[in-house]
Amino acid sequence: MTKDTTDDRIPVTLLTGFLGAGKTTLLNHLIRDPEAGRIAVIMNEFGDVGLDHDLIEESTEETILMQSGCICCSIRGDLLEALGKLIARRNNGSLAFDRVVIETTGIADPGPILHSLVVDQLVGPCFRMDGVVTLADAATGAGILQQQSEAVNQIAMSDLIILSKTDLVSTIDLARFETQIAGINGSARRIRADHGRVPPGVLFGLSAMRSTVTSDEVSNWLGVGVPQPDPLAGLSGFTPKQVQPVTLPFTQSQSPAHHNHKINSASIDVQEPIPANVFDFWLDTLIALKGPDILRMKGIVHVEGIDWPFVFHGVQHIFDAPVPLESWTGEGTTSRVVVIARDMSEEDLAASLELLRMQPKEVDVATEGMMVQTAEMPF
Repeated sequence: MTKDTTDDRIPVTLLTGFLGAGKTTLLNHLIRDPEAGRIAVIMNEFGDVGLDHDLIEESTEETILMQSGCICCSIRGDLLEALGKLIARRNNGSLAFDRVVIETTGIADPGPILHSLVVDQLVGPCFRMDGVVTLADAATGAGILQQQSEAVNQIAMSDLIILSKTDLVSTIDLARFETQIAGINGSARRIRADHGRVPPGVLFGLSAMRSTVTSDEVSNWLGVGVPQPDPLAGLSGFTPKQVQPVTLPFTQSQSPAHHNHKINSASIDVQEPIPANVFDFWLDTLIALKGPDILRMKGIVHVEGIDWPFVFHGVQHIFDAPVPLESWTGEGTTSRVVVIARDMSEEDLAASLELLRMQPKEVDVATEGMMVQTAEMPF
């Protein structure tokens, strides 16, 4: 893990996961492990009884209990206030910590929390998202993913997925569960907890949105070489697909309605630098047509005419500021983009990504075609 000396914002890890998956157990081990460093913890209380708080065996003065319900519902209130108090205490010397861990309830959608860390004018300059960690209960997870959209969103937005209670299921059932997870998010690394324990180092430094990030760290972030059990071979979502290039983007009417909120992921490698207007056209088109359904988008992009690449990350229509990698030492000019979306087939996702192979003249033609279609609309 490379420390970024150019970004002094405090790293934030979002710890989410299924109800009963073991978030509190993992957090218990984490805050008592000297190798984890100085961690400020923001916990969530859901309902009138602080059950999660009562389960913490050893709480510290760095632990804050939310009081107004699920974080995803009170995101503009308690959470921002809690982060503000933490930074104030850190600045006045009454509290010392190096990072923050936010534990959500099992029914929390990570999206609003990620949005707040980007757009809030008070919190954004002080904190940066370091990674989303999701605990997935191997014993009950398959059914939860079928029934709970929030659980699906947690998997889709994860950088790291920790499989808990793997000792309670057979090898075959575990492989099926991992296949299910890989179908939602093939770029996230997966590890197995040992009775709630994982090495602290694997939880941190997950995001590549750092100017000093290495090529290996970018590859890990984008899921290149994510290990797959034999039964899951080829299911990571990164198997090249033979998709015919398109000259116009998909339209809203072509979005498959029969998937019933199914989550799919796709990626693309573009060998040559991408013209800036081509990248902008692809991104603007995708966000305009499917913005609310883009659960996550991330990538490293080499832009034509620029000597270094940049990394970008977005959730729905909210994007972190792209990070230029001016000290990049990686070889080649291959761009890689990963998209995880709801209500889009893999074919439509792949077709959209193929727009990144367009030439500038094709963008001009496509833009003119879209303007003509818009002008002919009866409104």
